[in-house]
Amino acid sequence: MLSETIDEGLGRYDIGPRIRELRQTKNLGLVELGEHTGLSPGMLSRIETGRLYPTLPTLLRIAMVFGIGLEHFFTQDRLRPLREVVRKSDRIRLPDRMGNARPSYEFESLDFPVEGRRVAAFFAEFHPAGPDTAPHHHPGQERIYVITGTLLLRFPDGDVSLESGDAITFDATSPHSYQGIGSDRCTGIAVTEDD
Repeated sequence: MLSETIDEGLGRYDIGPRIRELRQTKNLGLVELGEHTGLSPGMLSRIETGRLYPTLPTLLRIAMVFGIGLEHFFTQDRLRPLREVVRKSDRIRLPDRMGNARPSYEFESLDFPVEGRRVAAFFAEFHPAGPDTAPHHHPGQERIYVITGTLLLRFPDGDVSLESGDAITFDATSPHSYQGIGSDRCTGIAVTEDD
């Protein structure tokens, strides 16, 4: 029973098929991979077909040939659809600045467990009549959708005011800052994307 549980637990990572995919991408045969790792072609074949699970030192020897870390074999399976639920109770609320200064806004990451993401999404609450954020910039694009209240965005070439239901997309390499204006609570979703 224990071996079935172990087989099932390790089987979901598809370690063997991932090794085969790496090997074929580099146009390496089993003999060549064996020469690089010091492992026999027979052993490598059994690992690739799932008849044998490698120990961590063995898996590390294989990973080093391809210049990757062990995490490659244990992250989200690329063959299965990505699905990551982030419960409200699991999110951590952080201020835009640490210390005693009054924050301009607080934010919660909506997708923090997703490995290797190029897009990051946040829920943000901008404090009514709070201070401007310091102008900042980062690679890629940014999108903001205002859920409630009014948000003022400042850019070098002028300000943009967004009301509930409004959205904006902009080049985030340009300096920008945010400020909740008015007396109503301002909330929104911000999505950043690397180029």
